[in-house]
Amino acid sequence: MRWRMYSAASLLLLTSAASPVRPDEIAKTPAFTNVPELASGFQALYVQNFREAREKFAAWEAQHPDEPFGQVAVAASYLFEELYRQGVLSSDFFLNEKRFLNGIEGKPDPARMKSFQEAIQLARKLARQRLEKDAGDAEGLFALALSAGMESDAAMILKKEHLEALKRLKEASAHAKELLAQQPDANDAYVALGTANYIIGSLSGGKRFLLRFGGIHGDKKLGMEQLGNTIEKGRYLRPYAKILLALAARREKQNPLAQKLLRELKEEFPESPLYAAEYAKALGRPIPAQMHP
Repeated sequence: MRWRMYSAASLLLLTSAASPVRPDEIAKTPAFTNVPELASGFQALYVQNFREAREKFAAWEAQHPDEPFGQVAVAASYLFEELYRQGVLSSDFFLNEKRFLNGIEGKPDPARMKSFQEAIQLARKLARQRLEKDAGDAEGLFALALSAGMESDAAMILKKEHLEALKRLKEASAHAKELLAQQPDANDAYVALGTANYIIGSLSGGKRFLLRFGGIHGDKKLGMEQLGNTIEKGRYLRPYAKILLALAARREKQNPLAQKLLRELKEEFPESPLYAAEYAKALGRPIPAQMHP
């Protein structure tokens, strides 16, 4: 039973990308630069056009088969879609303590999860190949951090395999910290640390005490600040950080902040019903039928 506490870290490290690296490496690291094809794919992802996003990611990956980031993006599209279909990226999930702590009701789509796992495995393989040549390769470290983080999300929220989730959580945190130690301006990586700090910091004192034995600590205020770093200076993960911080702000009854972030998301992605519906909820207004995600 006590492993249920770990599912509170459910949205720990979902999808995505990164930020600038050393100037001499920029041309070799698509995860840390604005690649138009990838940016277009993430644009489609954030308006819940999952098939279109995958097609764009796969097309780019076909032209860059040695780059792990393409497969990371493909995996993110499957995970993001399943979280969306299950209603995880909403205040209904975040404000329901039982669901927030224990994950979804029922089971995830098996075909979608199989495709997710296949993309993760290939991303890991490509990342390790880069790290075999250069143990400090930033793109390799980032791909491993994201892969472990997404696997932790899937295990915690969707599959409710809490021991596996904790293992992947620690792995992702280690890779993210190693990356940030050598590349402090990799601001998208703060989504991983920020979400972990916030969610673990939200647990009761007794549960946080038990987690410390596993080397896991949490601080809600720090976590929200770290999400803010990605919102201010991140790249592909900026919208995702806004979603998470807005939902965290609603939990903390910081309604002006939640309303601001959700309004910005609604304006940036007018095609998506998700942000319009969440903005209406944050304002305490009824949701018109056409706004239901």
